[in-house]
Amino acid sequence: MANSSKNLDPAFQGVGQRLGTEIWRIENFQPVSLPKSDHGKFYSGDSYIVLQTTAGKGGAHLYDIHFWIGKDTSQDEAGTAAIKTVELDAVLGGRAVQHRELQGHESDKFLSYFRPCIIPLEGGVVSGFKTPEEETFETRLYVCRGKRVVRLKQVPFARTSLNHDDVFILDTEKKIYQFNGANSNIQERAKALEVIQFLKDKYHEGTCDVAIIDDGRLAAESGSGEFWVLFGGFAPIGKRVVGDDDVTLETTPGKLYSINDGQLKLEEGTLSKAMLENNKCYLLDCGAEIFVWVGRVTQVEDRKAASKSAEEFIINENRPKVTRITRVIQGFETRTFKSNFESWPLGSATGTSGGEEGRGKVAALLKQQGVGVKGMSKGSPANEEVPPLIEGTGKTEVWLISGSAKTPVPQEEIGKFYSGDCYIVLHTYHSGEKKDEYFLSCWIGKNSAKDDQLMATKLASSMCNSLKGKPVQGRIVQGREPPQFIALFQPMVVLKGGISPGYKKLIADKNLNDDTYVSDGIALIRISKTSVHNNKVIQVDAVATSLSSTDSFLLQSGNSMFLWHGNASTFEQQQWAAKVAEFLKPGVVLKHAKEGTESSAFWFALGGKQSYSPKKDAQEIVRDPHLYVCSFNKGKLEVTEVYNFSQDDLLTEDILILDTHEEIFVWVGQSVDSKEKQNAFDIGQKYIDLAITLEGLSPDVPLYKVTEGNEPCFFTAYFSWDGTKAAVQGNSFEKKVAMLFGSAFHAPESGDKSNNSNHSGPTQRASALAALSSAFNPSSKTKTSAPKPVRSGQSSQRAAAVAALSTVLTAEQKRGMSETTTKRFSRSPSPDPVVDGMKSEESGEPKSEETENRKSVEVMDTKLEDSVDPHETSEEVVEDRRSISETSEADSELQHTDAIIGEQIFSYEQVNTKSSNPAKGIDFKKREAYLSDEEFHTILGMTKEEFYRQPKWKRDMQKKKVDLF
Repeated sequence: MANSSKNLDPAFQGVGQRLGTEIWRIENFQPVSLPKSDHGKFYSGDSYIVLQTTAGKGGAHLYDIHFWIGKDTSQDEAGTAAIKTVELDAVLGGRAVQHRELQGHESDKFLSYFRPCIIPLEGGVVSGFKTPEEETFETRLYVCRGKRVVRLKQVPFARTSLNHDDVFILDTEKKIYQFNGANSNIQERAKALEVIQFLKDKYHEGTCDVAIIDDGRLAAESGSGEFWVLFGGFAPIGKRVVGDDDVTLETTPGKLYSINDGQLKLEEGTLSKAMLENNKCYLLDCGAEIFVWVGRVTQVEDRKAASKSAEEFIINENRPKVTRITRVIQGFETRTFKSNFESWPLGSATGTSGGEEGRGKVAALLKQQGVGVKGMSKGSPANEEVPPLIEGTGKTEVWLISGSAKTPVPQEEIGKFYSGDCYIVLHTYHSGEKKDEYFLSCWIGKNSAKDDQLMATKLASSMCNSLKGKPVQGRIVQGREPPQFIALFQPMVVLKGGISPGYKKLIADKNLNDDTYVSDGIALIRISKTSVHNNKVIQVDAVATSLSSTDSFLLQSGNSMFLWHGNASTFEQQQWAAKVAEFLKPGVVLKHAKEGTESSAFWFALGGKQSYSPKKDAQEIVRDPHLYVCSFNKGKLEVTEVYNFSQDDLLTEDILILDTHEEIFVWVGQSVDSKEKQNAFDIGQKYIDLAITLEGLSPDVPLYKVTEGNEPCFFTAYFSWDGTKAAVQGNSFEKKVAMLFGSAFHAPESGDKSNNSNHSGPTQRASALAALSSAFNPSSKTKTSAPKPVRSGQSSQRAAAVAALSTVLTAEQKRGMSETTTKRFSRSPSPDPVVDGMKSEESGEPKSEETENRKSVEVMDTKLEDSVDPHETSEEVVEDRRSISETSEADSELQHTDAIIGEQIFSYEQVNTKSSNPAKGIDFKKREAYLSDEEFHTILGMTKEEFYRQPKWKRDMQKKKVDLF
């Protein structure tokens, strides 16, 4: 690192200290930092370096470096980008994953940094290319591909560029058109709408019109005529013509080559981690992607030679030039790389060192900024934050699995679980204004019979079906109970043995001793935690070595019950122990025994006095959650990661897996085939089997099936969740159309549910009618403030809706309706004939286009006449409408924080969890909010607005890194 600092390019000074994206463009063979306003713009004549810094396990930073090569960039510039990428990696400690990105063939990970899309632009800064972004507007035609990350490519503005298989966006000065090819994918249609909204806001100040043109529905869609006029008139179009940019590379089983002096040697045998020596470099050929693996103790020259060998390999093997090259360093391999090896034993070194390094970086940064780091001792207590738990009042029912049936557990026994048994738990509750919600789970004892486990799963699935698939269905194994499950029981006690016939038969067949807990025997019960979500009490072996000074214990000996509390135990533990004793033996009289003052009867019950060592809970590693799309290839489960995921990535046609490392969720969209829905748990189990070897996932991790529309709070906590989005019905395209117009509505169902159906999705008329209905009947979330001037670019939802409807019905509108009239609306809700019009369309009754159009015009006329206020000018009404806006989630969070904290400002030294001089009377869940704006930015590397715009789980991880959690 000393050498790298000496030769450090000034552009790389202080890189990698903050989470997020940093970009440099190569100008005159030097990296020049780009402002955030230019992030996402990539000129075909230039080369760029992109650094993405993310939070890793244990608090360390993880780095991905991408060098992007434009299709028109010079070989020298591309070479400079590659060299500077190596320099940047050296500055970061030589552990970044490096990716080569070619224009038009970027990786999903790269594109996920720039949602909804990157903007491909012609020209560049180098002499000889076009001037970047001329002042005059240029009409552009794009082809838009991708279901979650978009590959936007500019194509010639000509009818011959259109086809039946793709989605196209035509961006003109006054209007943006979306053309949906007859065979195009529903999810790509939906994603194109996001791009249109982005173009509208960025280049049209949010004021241009939007029209959707469906291929093959010329007569039904207004806007079609003017769309085809722009292409010189309507004429037939063809299918997609496959070109060089459409080459799809196939992933093949990995072949491993060792690299010696630039020469490749194929390694024979089944691939395993043991084949990779830390003083060598290797090339892994996976067809679509080439990996270069670099050992930790390899020389710099060997690393350079390895990268050169990958380039030569592509040429010598006649591979497409767009073949992706990724370089990984030992200890920081990607999941995709590891998936090519049959065995990948996990080491603990990386995670441990990473955590220490991360903490060291934070301390060094604070010291550099003049912030005190006193009080950071290991023994400092941390305030425990309650994770998302099921809210509202509810009813909990429990059944014991007995053979092929389930037996209700008496109310007074609920909370008592035996390790040899299996149970079904159903919690019915109300949250907000919703109807009954359900949390249905199987609890599997570690010593239970296999037949009981299978029966529990079968009966739970039957219960789920009887409740129309609404419950969140979980499989929970003893020892891995999640907080939301434990919180249902006050207390939850796990005892030895079992009372089911299946367990009795199991121990008889294996000739085992029955150690089932009985109320008049000898038993030792351990009480460790007392919080509502972590109050599980466990029976341990009744010997002195099971004791621990940090806990309280209940020792049952016949009719006697001792409450033993260690010298380091808390008063809350002792109180909870008393409650547990009453639960196990109502009316029992406790005999208190403090550590060091035990009676001989106490030690006799434990088989004699012995020494015991303090027990410490293993420190759990904090990890980022990951989202994966599931698919099957020849019966084999394939998972594709969705990078930088959001709620919008939960597409209704898909099954996805959310892996938090502590829990696995299988999310099932409403439009998924019914047979696939039934296989959700099998899919989840196959994923767990895969992740056990690659990521060290516990085989007993809790597994849930979550259906779209029934997401619980402990799932939505990993997203910036918007309940209004979740309430929208329909396929992906229908949902996105509804959200674009600002209102959720039920579009007519399509007879063909396939992704490529030409008849799926609502008509433009239905969308406009629904939007107009929403505009006249604003949701309860919309707030109206006093009229005030606003920036150019903001537009009225009602005016936009009417403009859309006006476009649809142009041929049938009454003469004399002026543009001014269409903008004059009342701010008060009016009757809902539009909804009636929608309902008639949804009913499926046959109506002619002329009749539908005429009725729609009459509806709009009624709206206009009823809504005009004679005392207001159109300009005044427009100003009023511009003042209507929804408060964003980030603003709500800030307002809530401000309301709690007021004018109180404290230093970091006073509010961090290890402070030796803590501030008094603060909200411990909002420690960061008491910092001044300047210190907030110094500690967390971003403004408060940027911080609260992130999902809660991401904010919590960042707070943990700097001891604010």
